[in-house]
Amino acid sequence: MDNKYAGMTVNERLYASGLMDECDKAVSEKNTAEVVRILKEVELTDENIKPILESWGLTQ
Repeated sequence: MDNKYAGMTVNERLYASGLMDECDKAVSEKNTAEVVRILKEVELTDENIKPILESWGLTQ
């Protein structure tokens, strides 16, 4: 399976997928489950997601 987001930053992935606003809203609402769903949609792994959540002040 090819990762169509390979080489992109998290923000680039969110922008390219059209999920930037949706993710920002979920983060501001502290909706961790929704943030995780969105990050998985842009092909991030659990291993990648954990430090992102921590940096955004969220926990899984």
